[in-house]
Amino acid sequence: MAATLLRIHPDNPPQNRLLQAVEVLRKGGVIIYPTDTVYGLGCDIHNAKAVEKLCRIKGLHPDKANLSFICADLSHISDYAHGITTPVYKVLKKALPGPFTFIFEASAKAPRYGGVKRKTVGIRVPDNLICTSLVRELGNPIVSTSIHDDDTLIEYSTDPDLIFEKYRSLVDMVIDGGFGNNVASTVVDCTNEDFDIIRQGAGEIEQYL
Repeated sequence: MAATLLRIHPDNPPQNRLLQAVEVLRKGGVIIYPTDTVYGLGCDIHNAKAVEKLCRIKGLHPDKANLSFICADLSHISDYAHGITTPVYKVLKKALPGPFTFIFEASAKAPRYGGVKRKTVGIRVPDNLICTSLVRELGNPIVSTSIHDDDTLIEYSTDPDLIFEKYRSLVDMVIDGGFGNNVASTVVDCTNEDFDIIRQGAGEIEQYL
C-alpha cells in the first residue's frame, strides 16, 4: 500500500493530524518526518518489527545500525542512557532542544534490536514542534535515522514532495512540515564526558561548554 502524504503546519501542528501520524506509529508503521535538520525515517521505539522494516529501507542490519532515539525533552533520556553526570546534564539542558545527537552508554532499558544489547545510544531532542509533539502524543521516543546520504549532498532530502515520490512505496506515511535542511545534526560522544565531536553538523557544541 502506498504511503499517505500528510501536510502539517510546522509552527502550529493541529492535534488531529498529529494523532493520524501517531496512529500509524502505534500500528507498527514507518514514517518520514521533519526534524530541525534533515528529514528523518522513524518508528515506535518499542516495535521491533517496525525497526527491522526501517533498517531494511536504509539497507542496515538491525544489530549493527546506529539508530538515534528522538525524545520530546530531557525527561526520557535517563531511561535509555547510562552515566549522565551533572556537568554533562547541564550542557544538555543548554544545548537542547537543538541540532545535536548525543552518544551515551546504553542503559539496561535500551531496546535490543536484532537480539543484541547495544553498548551506546544516540539521543536527540530536535528543535522542531512537529517532531517533539509526535513523541509526546505517542508517549515514548521514536527510533530514527536520517534519510540524508552522508556521502553526497542529495536535494531530495529537503523537499517533502520529492521525498514522498522517492519513498511512497517503502514507508507508511510522509509528513510534509515544509522544506528541510540539508545539513545533519552534530554527533557528540559523551561516553567519557569529553564532548568529542564525531560528526560536525548543524550544531556548534562549543558554545554550550
